[in-house]
Amino acid sequence: MSDELDIYKRQGFAHVLGIGAAPALVIVDFVQGFTDPAHFGGGNIAAAIECTVSLLELARARGWPVAHTRVVYADDGSDVGVFASKVPSLRTLVESSELSRIVPSLTPIAGELVIRKRQASAFFHTELAGWLAFRRVDTLFVAGCTTSGCVRATVVDSCANNFRTIVATDCVGDRAIGPHEANLFDMGQKYADLMSVAEIKASVGDNGPV
Repeated sequence: MSDELDIYKRQGFAHVLGIGAAPALVIVDFVQGFTDPAHFGGGNIAAAIECTVSLLELARARGWPVAHTRVVYADDGSDVGVFASKVPSLRTLVESSELSRIVPSLTPIAGELVIRKRQASAFFHTELAGWLAFRRVDTLFVAGCTTSGCVRATVVDSCANNFRTIVATDCVGDRAIGPHEANLFDMGQKYADLMSVAEIKASVGDNGPV
């Protein structure tokens, strides 16, 4: 691993972006179906949900914009594309399904955006970028699942939209730990800062971004 880190360091990766003046939080796909290994869950997803409760409390206390995402397809499958063709079980995530409902511990409150998406990224063909820009957000904290899938896609697009992007490392989870760890490493080198909830709280402090 030291050799791998050395080559990234020599090539100038992993520069720290830092927290800007106007953060927001996006919670990606923490829905019921991802709490159950019989459907889409497993690995460290349950633990990541527990940690996200604390991060969401912080965001609400500081008045940061908060967005939640759900994967939702039409009952008749009319909006299904290649993503759900590659993973056909995603077609079960329709509006009426319990599997597509946000977990109770992270239930959105008034003023928080809930995005229904059909692709991996929270940004792809959704209103998220414009919603954040209208609120003059410059920093996006990312929580959710899976680290190697929808979280990663959201982080890459967040960077592409010129938001300082910070992955809350203990608030993201995957059904398998290998992909989780590999993608955290890669995102930290190329697209985002990596911070735990404790580090985020310490960084914003009493005088941090509001």
